[in-house]
Amino acid sequence: MVLDPEIKAQLNQYLQLMEGDVLIKVSAADDQVSKDMLALMDEIVSMSSRIKVEKAELAMKPSFSVNRPGEDTGIVFAGIPLGHEFTSFVLALLQVSGRAPKVEQEVIDQIRSIRGEFKFETFVSLSCHNCPDVVQALNLMSLLSPGVSHTMIDGAVFKEEAESRQVMAVPSVFLNGEFFSGGRISIEEILAKIGTNRDDSELFNKEPFDVLVVGGGPAGASAAIYAARKGIRTGIVAERFGGQVMDTVGIENFISLKYTEGPKLAASLEEHVKEYNVDIMKLQQAKRIEKKDFIEVELENGAVLKSKTVILSTGARWRNIGVPGEAEFKNKGVAYCPHCDGPLFTGKRVAVIGGGNSGVEAAIDLAGIVSHVTVLEFHSELKADSVLQDRLYSLPNVTVLKNAQTKEITGTDKVNGITYIDRESGEEKYIELEGIFVQIGLVPNTDWLGDTVERTRTGEIVVDSRGATSVPGIFAAGDCTNSPYKQIIISMGSGATAALGAFDYLIRN
Repeated sequence: MVLDPEIKAQLNQYLQLMEGDVLIKVSAADDQVSKDMLALMDEIVSMSSRIKVEKAELAMKPSFSVNRPGEDTGIVFAGIPLGHEFTSFVLALLQVSGRAPKVEQEVIDQIRSIRGEFKFETFVSLSCHNCPDVVQALNLMSLLSPGVSHTMIDGAVFKEEAESRQVMAVPSVFLNGEFFSGGRISIEEILAKIGTNRDDSELFNKEPFDVLVVGGGPAGASAAIYAARKGIRTGIVAERFGGQVMDTVGIENFISLKYTEGPKLAASLEEHVKEYNVDIMKLQQAKRIEKKDFIEVELENGAVLKSKTVILSTGARWRNIGVPGEAEFKNKGVAYCPHCDGPLFTGKRVAVIGGGNSGVEAAIDLAGIVSHVTVLEFHSELKADSVLQDRLYSLPNVTVLKNAQTKEITGTDKVNGITYIDRESGEEKYIELEGIFVQIGLVPNTDWLGDTVERTRTGEIVVDSRGATSVPGIFAAGDCTNSPYKQIIISMGSGATAALGAFDYLIRN
């Protein structure tokens, strides 16, 4: 049995939703993964009369394709899509069977307008929470456009293939054999990148809003919902929904939910916002804000959105170390997500830069799969919680270096080591390794604001108890502000506060 009873019960419920027949073509060898894949197919066939399996010769072994009878969809899984990719497999079965995908009609029309041949391949790890969104987007494009095909490749199964293409971070997407993108990318971003742009002309003729929210993370979603519930004209403009939450794996401190995962929570945020009369403008980036008769927010495409009030909820991003080699070797040994990219460094030597909770948690996770972890902490003591430190020091394959100032990341075509300065002795030292995980906190996404609103030395927007900034009518919420605690639930609360503050401002002015 490949599937445990609980997952099998869930799958059985999903298979009831299939609307037509599906043919799975299987290409197997004699290895253990092939045997497990065939066992999985036997289990699935026994659960639904709508699914048939036949043997075939595909480009990779072990792999299988999910098709309509008599028609190849171009959806292929190389390896066994369990772990985080199990959802991708289930969705492929449902959508190939005829069940309508949950995407806007505008996106479907864009996909159907694709002309040319696009052979996509995505290297994933089954523990990567960012990978399924990319796999599902490309699978949907394969299903809806005859010129698109997509193969999900489990990097742990096809190690030689991954190494030959220098895949050191997932998801890594290749198009027609050439590297296309690394990291999370939405279906809208993929379409834009291959030149299938949507019509943004309507952004140039928007009526002024009462409240315009800039940013689609927990703070922005909360602000948009609270504003819309007041019955006022509300818009939200964002590059993507979810923000940093999309890069979060397990969430265990979101009150009322014992456990959830970032992408799942982000999808719920977007779904909830769509329940209200909110003008959602995705895949857009703000570049300037100015207060005139209205508050004007200019987007990268040149469109100017006007509003009586604005709520800034642009969140934060991973902080870079800012040393030579970091940018050059990003996704070539320099990584920021141990959950996603850790499996690619199985049996190798890695370093974690940062001794806070995130850095120590990363080191603990990595110690279970790599040969050795070196933790580099700039200060004289680790900042992580004592329970995490106790666990870290109990591990036999971890070395902790304190007072270590990273000087340079070295390599040729990929990382081969790190140079640091011992701050006590002043001595320069070097460690040979294959991977470096940067875990030194966050930096607010506020550079584009310039001197428009008051910010702290580190770039955080200064707000009062109502979420108001130094400029009347401009409010801010979440991780981009000087709120002392960067937590999802606090961001949501501050988004609600800013929306109520904006509404109060409107009725008084």
